Amino acid sequence: MTQPLGIILAGGLATRMGGGDKGLLTLGGQTLLAHIIDRLGPQVAGLALNANGDPERFAGLGLPVIADSIEGFAGPLAGVLAGLDWAAEQGADAIVTAAADTPFFPRDLVARLMADAEGQTHPLVLATTPRTGAELKSGGKVNRHPTFGLWPVALRDDLRAALNDGLRKVVLWTDKHGGRETLFPVDPFDPFFNVNTPEDLTRAETLLEQA
Repeated sequence: MTQPLGIILAGGLATRMGGGDKGLLTLGGQTLLAHIIDRLGPQVAGLALNANGDPERFAGLGLPVIADSIEGFAGPLAGVLAGLDWAAEQGADAIVTAAADTPFFPRDLVARLMADAEGQTHPLVLATTPRTGAELKSGGKVNRHPTFGLWPVALRDDLRAALNDGLRKVVLWTDKHGGRETLFPVDPFDPFFNVNTPEDLTRAETLLEQA
């Protein structure tokens, strides 16, 4: 498999942060998006940003900005589809997605997802972390992180049809296509910790010292 392209998913509404672009919030003197680019950029063959609305607000990043083609904020799968369509135009076979509000994801994310995709007809792998403590009572041994995954360009039309039929839950689609999982450790903290609230941003400042 050739090195995938990277898609940063920033198409959400950020309602718990009061709206706006979470990726433009500042953490340790840099925007969250700058942290994402710093981590994902070296792992992929090229980067694009999935975001809706006026793309000019991201002009300083120097990245292509691609909007959802499915109307009505259809969730992360709409961003995945936008990324797959863009990747198809670039002649790529696959993309890896990362959320714009998750600044500490693993620097070996792509390598490990690709390793676990070996032997698949269509590379489709989601990142997971082990559940601990009270989380285990809610069922299942892992937390799946559907905004962090390896996705095949070859299945983009299948995904488009599913979204147009109303599908919104990521794992229903990945399970249907034999999606696999890559388990990442949560020591010293969950690398997929994401900034949803002002309190999360304060915690992220503390975690930045350990990242």
